Amino acid sequence: MDLNHLQHIVYLIFLTRKKILKTEIISDEDGFRFATPQPVAEYRAKRLQCQVIADISCGIGGQALYFAKYCDLVYAVEIDHKKITYAKKNAKIMGVDNIEFINADALSPETISELPALDVVFSDPARPPAEKERNIDNLRPAIPAVIEAYAEKSSNFAFEAPPQLSPEKIPFQCEKEYMSLEGKLNRLNLYFGELQKAEISAVSLPGAHVIRKEKRTLQAHRTDMPGGFAYEPQECVTKAGLLDQLVCILKEQKVKGQIADVNVFEIDEKRVLVSSDIPLECKLFKNNYRVLKFMDFNMREVNSYLKNNSFGKVVIRTSVEPESYWDVRNALEKGLSGERKAHLFQKDNYAVLCELQDH
Repeated sequence: MDLNHLQHIVYLIFLTRKKILKTEIISDEDGFRFATPQPVAEYRAKRLQCQVIADISCGIGGQALYFAKYCDLVYAVEIDHKKITYAKKNAKIMGVDNIEFINADALSPETISELPALDVVFSDPARPPAEKERNIDNLRPAIPAVIEAYAEKSSNFAFEAPPQLSPEKIPFQCEKEYMSLEGKLNRLNLYFGELQKAEISAVSLPGAHVIRKEKRTLQAHRTDMPGGFAYEPQECVTKAGLLDQLVCILKEQKVKGQIADVNVFEIDEKRVLVSSDIPLECKLFKNNYRVLKFMDFNMREVNSYLKNNSFGKVVIRTSVEPESYWDVRNALEKGLSGERKAHLFQKDNYAVLCELQDH
């Protein structure tokens, strides 16, 4: 098998209604570039589980295949003949037989007239490959156009939108669900009608760990000095603006009979940690640290501390100009020979030295 062909297949573990298949789906390079990751497709299919669903602009069928696991019937509509050909082949490869493929314009009255009443309409609109700033108005087909076109078929809609958009830039009355995959912000789902469970939510995958915005206003305390433990929140939580709520919830919970002193420790415009005086367990954190030292940011003194405590490497978690990066790192690691790895954050003129802990 040549390299060019290897770039056009992907292995997929897929649970059909009958058996588990480990196989490959096919596409061109462009189709795979925009294909939905498996954990995302699985999560959305479970959340949108119903009898009849339409996946408009279905592409190579990655999401439609998962809808077919949880829905009785899937209508997959795609205007691009090449993409829908791949989608049909992928359904055949997977042994999926409850998808009706329609090669047509999803917004044309003729196409819509072929469809029955739908429990849910899902759309992953195309967006410009390059934009200075993501804009909800640049999605095609546009969200208002889809809702208007399918209004007589369903009142429940779900859309994928660029996750870079903050909640205030979504001008619709819907649930805005930010999603992280393996610790990185990955998707933004918008839910309308009976699908809406909250104003804003965040979910971390794999595992589907969810937090939804509460009606009460929660404001977490800010601290200038971290406790003994620090945690990096998942990007979906911070993007959704739910960090304060998460911290307040954790502060209300008992950990092995103790009430934790949990606070927000803001480092700079890009970085924030959750600080605690006792260890916490929360799946909406992506990195857990033991705070070792809070000291003046003096590279010679930091280096001396690291050397005396058997460190060998330093991960710089602060803004450093690219041309200065190796000068700073070499100064911090000068003479280090230990096996431990430190993570260095900088808040104002202070260094926060941490060590990564197991989850």
